[in-house]
Amino acid sequence: MWNQPSKRLLLAAVVLGLAAPLWTTAQDKPAAPAGPQYKNPEEFTLYDSILKDTTPKTRLEKLQEWQTKYATTDFEKQRKQLFLDTYVKLNQPKEAVAEAKLILADDPKDFTSLYYTMYFTRALAGDKPTPEVLDQGEKATTALLANIDTPPPNVTADQWKAARTPVETLGHSTLGWIAMQRKTWDAAEGEFQKTLQMDPNNAEVDYFMGTVIAGEKNPQKMATELFYFARAATFDGTGSLAPAGRQQVLAFVTRAYKSYHGSDEGFNDLLAAAKAQPAPPADYHIRTAKEIADEQQKKQEAEDAKDPQLKLWKNIKEQLTGAEGAGYFSSSMKDALLPTLKGKVVKLEPEVKPKTVVLALEDGTTPDATLKFETALAGKVDPGTELSFEGVPASYTASPYMVVFNVEADKLHGWTGKNAAPVHHAPVHKKTSASN
Repeated sequence: MWNQPSKRLLLAAVVLGLAAPLWTTAQDKPAAPAGPQYKNPEEFTLYDSILKDTTPKTRLEKLQEWQTKYATTDFEKQRKQLFLDTYVKLNQPKEAVAEAKLILADDPKDFTSLYYTMYFTRALAGDKPTPEVLDQGEKATTALLANIDTPPPNVTADQWKAARTPVETLGHSTLGWIAMQRKTWDAAEGEFQKTLQMDPNNAEVDYFMGTVIAGEKNPQKMATELFYFARAATFDGTGSLAPAGRQQVLAFVTRAYKSYHGSDEGFNDLLAAAKAQPAPPADYHIRTAKEIADEQQKKQEAEDAKDPQLKLWKNIKEQLTGAEGAGYFSSSMKDALLPTLKGKVVKLEPEVKPKTVVLALEDGTTPDATLKFETALAGKVDPGTELSFEGVPASYTASPYMVVFNVEADKLHGWTGKNAAPVHHAPVHKKTSASN
């Protein structure tokens, strides 16, 4: 899923001459009597053939032959360097680092050996890094970064200017990775921050940043953690994860965001922000599910304070529609006069002089209370008229939700009784006298 050090770092190695020996070339002549001496012409011929061989596999065979035939040589340093270079070209991390250690034993500041010890740290560590591998990687990387301002041998200032940044970036990301393996989260985060300052478009390090912040278990940094995971999941330019890796991280951050925030609301905004910029703003914040719930509770409490009758009705509904609704109704409501409730008229039965009034108490439109009267009410009122009452619950149904109240006429408030049906009188006929 994750990339090994990028092609940019390999390019840096080429620029620095790390992919080819900087020492004696095939055109060198046998050393002068005062300098290193070949044991015989055969050693020179073998050494010369090694320098000319551009195929790593056969060059390694010749190096091994040289070591077998000439266990000691005046050119031991050059031979170690050639072994290191050849192992690097063969992509044999274990052998390359082992050779680098031999060189560093004689020259602790040898740049090439420090570089490849650092470069191959993760490859050698594998899934279960040993303390020894982590320690040697840390030591080499720290030594290399300590002299990062000085160009390596045989590298000009201009060459170093072009190649330094990717080398330094690898150094900080390697130290961060080592600290992450040790679970020293603060140190890891600091090194990864340095890495991203120099290489903002490094999705693997974005993922590592999310991982170490998660390891810190600091609720105040959870939004930052989600941002870096989202960055790793969405960034698709140079330095991005492979498509399969991005999909895996996206699936993870989708679940993590919903768990943290309580819903998917705002998730696409997070993805867009993370893709557009390499780091979250200093004040970046994502509301937690608890913060949202607390806000809703405060809002509800404010509404309840304004309308205590509605709060009472909602509490009653919650009890009656719950698993123990029947028991609650029998023990706490039936035949007991309840405090004042209010609602809006939905229907009158009959429409004029009704003995039944259906009200909507919760939302003003959905019927949920039926008032029964022994005697008919005067006239009628329009639908939507607000009434209040004190009633005695007689029965209820949970679905559809409805509570039936017996109400005395003097316990109903707001009834105007308008538009009473007119009284119809029998027609009066005048008597007329019969004509003769």
